[in-house]
Amino acid sequence: METTVDGPSAPKKKLKTCAQVATNVVEQKHQVSRAKRSRALGSRAFRGSTVWFTGLSGAGKTSIAFALEAYLVSKGIPAYGLDGDNIRTGLNKNLGFTKEDREENIRRVAEVAKLFADSGVVCLCSFVSPFAEDREVARRIHTDSDLPFFEVFIDTPLEVCEQRDTKGLYKKARDGQIKGFTGITQEYERPEAPELIVSTVGRSIVESTMDVIRLLESQGIIPSLESNRSGVEELFIHGNRLTSAIEEAARLPQIELTTLDLQWVQVLSEGWAYPLKGFMRETEYLQALHSNCVTLPDGSLVNQSVPVVLPVSAELKERLAGAAAVALTRGGRPLAVLRGPEFYPHRKEERCSRQFGIYHAGHPYIKMIKDSGDWLVGGTLEVFERIRWNDGLDSYRLTPNELRQKFKDLGADAVFAFQLRNPIHNGHALLMQDTQRQLVERGFKKPVLLLHPLGGWTKDDDVPLEVRIKQHKAVLKEGVLDPNSTVLAIFPSPMMYAGPTEVQWHAKCRMNAGANHYIVGRDPAGLPHPRGDGDLYDPRHGAMLLKVAPGLNDLEIIPFRVAAYDTSVGKMAFFDPTRKEDFDFISGTRMRGLAKAGKEPPRGFMAPTAWNVLAEYYQSMKSKMDTN
Repeated sequence: METTVDGPSAPKKKLKTCAQVATNVVEQKHQVSRAKRSRALGSRAFRGSTVWFTGLSGAGKTSIAFALEAYLVSKGIPAYGLDGDNIRTGLNKNLGFTKEDREENIRRVAEVAKLFADSGVVCLCSFVSPFAEDREVARRIHTDSDLPFFEVFIDTPLEVCEQRDTKGLYKKARDGQIKGFTGITQEYERPEAPELIVSTVGRSIVESTMDVIRLLESQGIIPSLESNRSGVEELFIHGNRLTSAIEEAARLPQIELTTLDLQWVQVLSEGWAYPLKGFMRETEYLQALHSNCVTLPDGSLVNQSVPVVLPVSAELKERLAGAAAVALTRGGRPLAVLRGPEFYPHRKEERCSRQFGIYHAGHPYIKMIKDSGDWLVGGTLEVFERIRWNDGLDSYRLTPNELRQKFKDLGADAVFAFQLRNPIHNGHALLMQDTQRQLVERGFKKPVLLLHPLGGWTKDDDVPLEVRIKQHKAVLKEGVLDPNSTVLAIFPSPMMYAGPTEVQWHAKCRMNAGANHYIVGRDPAGLPHPRGDGDLYDPRHGAMLLKVAPGLNDLEIIPFRVAAYDTSVGKMAFFDPTRKEDFDFISGTRMRGLAKAGKEPPRGFMAPTAWNVLAEYYQSMKSKMDTN
């Protein structure tokens, strides 16, 4: 807090006037850019700026500034607080409290603050600074150097400031012992247009500090540090915007969506790809393709390992040239508007080589890319309503925000996700049970499992979604997994079979849905090489990469432990290499063969009713093939 006194207790020294102002001074330009300084401080964004707290003595300026300093530093953002009393014991110890000295006090502080800001630090200045003209000088010192400056008025009534006065300065001022005390015998000029007014009466320091944090977030000085914990932004529009957009769509040129395109619209609209605002524009596409991340305006990185794009033909691209907006339709019915469409070449070989590591039409998703349009179109997406498939499973298609609310309703203090595209056997269940045990031992009271089968496009020989959901429900009904601490939901993304690249996508989406622990298994997004010589990807690499992938800092990766059928005890168990002869690794091919033949697997391999679901499906498929 800055004491503003004049009289017997004020310093007697006056500012000395220089006999001659130097005329041979030339400003020297730095060789280091602000961007380079930021990287040296551990940030991709330049955050240098000054927050100028002004208000009466005792208003709470320094308390808020120092609380903000502690908060920012705890988040890895360089910040430093300059307080009036501290400055007057050092840099400005030769200044008194005359109007001229006060002007010089503020000028010096503003110049120091500018240097802090120029170095990439968020500088927090708490000074009474009662005169509007002085505060304007401080602002100009920053704006002339193209540095952000935020005036924050701590609006605390005089009577409250007097009640808080631990130094007794207000009493001395009223008793005449201190002359020129701001608020008593010296006028305080309230800011006319500050960036922020903080009212402190009836509010804690934390609440007041959050007002300033939100200001800095809104101005892009700091990232929205807490936003991802409360939910993700959906791309649905409502009210008058929806009504006008639907009317507008009827007049717009159209792009008819394929089933695959519609699945990506669902992924985007529900917030799984947050913070994407629509189909990727070219810069976002290149970042995802070559860096597996996208950069936000504040310079922070978000993991985005796969392109989310909309292919169109050259003919359609020519027809849509110059359009400010395009309607996205399905069966001729408008479902969304794509605004500001940007067309760019669909370089398919480059895309596939980066995303999949190969360019081979024997790979099912690569084949779809090769058969798609030669152009990509990106833009901001406005979606009219939830995508519904009317297949009896829509109730399981919970959005990220709905899942977050579900976890909250269950009282979850940890959420661990298990992504799978196959039926659940007891080895999978063992891994999930063991993860829950580990979390409880670490002190979590209510860990909740997100059982999250992939629900978008899959290759033809994968088990269909409706069969997998039925099988998962049987596993839950038999109590292999605890139904009271498990949420079964469908992840709407298509399956790309892109190995470690796609594993990051799966993890990022579960993180957006509120998961903070993630179980990754063996080769979770792989398949056999199209040439027929082993696996396309090293089955270990997905789990290895997730531990170091950028932009997934809020997600703890749970190590995968190999489970197999332990013949010595007749159940699935974690593999013990010291007695490897006791373990039977039942492959997917062998499991399918048993199911098709109507044979039972070893007892304890899978819940009996869950096996029956699978056996019925494979036997029906065999019957159809025999008939054909």
